Amino acid sequence: MHILFNMITLYFGGTLFLQFLGGKKLLTTYIFGGVSGAAFYILAFNYFPAFSDVVKVSYALGASASVLAVLVAIAIYVPDYTVQLVLFGRIKMKYIALVFVLIDVLSIEKENPGGHIAHLGGALFGFTYVMLLKKNHNMFDFFKPVAAFFKKLFTPKPKLKVEYKKNGRPLTDDEYTKVRAEKQKKMDAILDKISKNGYNSLSKEEKEFLFSASNR
Repeated sequence: MHILFNMITLYFGGTLFLQFLGGKKLLTTYIFGGVSGAAFYILAFNYFPAFSDVVKVSYALGASASVLAVLVAIAIYVPDYTVQLVLFGRIKMKYIALVFVLIDVLSIEKENPGGHIAHLGGALFGFTYVMLLKKNHNMFDFFKPVAAFFKKLFTPKPKLKVEYKKNGRPLTDDEYTKVRAEKQKKMDAILDKISKNGYNSLSKEEKEFLFSASNR
């Protein structure tokens, strides 16, 4: 039932998340929400005296922190977005997320305290990540140069180098684009002439150009 509830919550929150923020941010929120939850769990169980008797035999298992990170993130991004829930009617996203967080806060003293602490870690990440996004700050921007470096490092270089020339002189990209556009314009004019007056209406030069272009 725990897994089923997580799947339903992820589908519900993830679908809405994709609609507003896209797949890349969803993946980021899911992964780092889980990491944040794990960090909260580890810190709490190693530094809070209340867990000193069970820390050696405790372990974290599940994806609830990731799921709650996604749900809280989209609730913070569109807090007044209203959804229709069976038995409860129309409810705004901010209230749904608030209920989830309150349940975890109130359940820490009961069974599975580590799980609820991890949930709160995921929720905190989702909240922080989207609050920064709303202020046009992406906390992972500093990863972009590193990612670009490794992408360049592992991208295979083309084995064939193509160089375009005109009158024996290599063309720049802009020059090549201009020459190509001119040729296309000439080709369109020739084809238009054929459609109106037939192939025999072409001049010798136009026929040679058409023949050369068809060979290429």
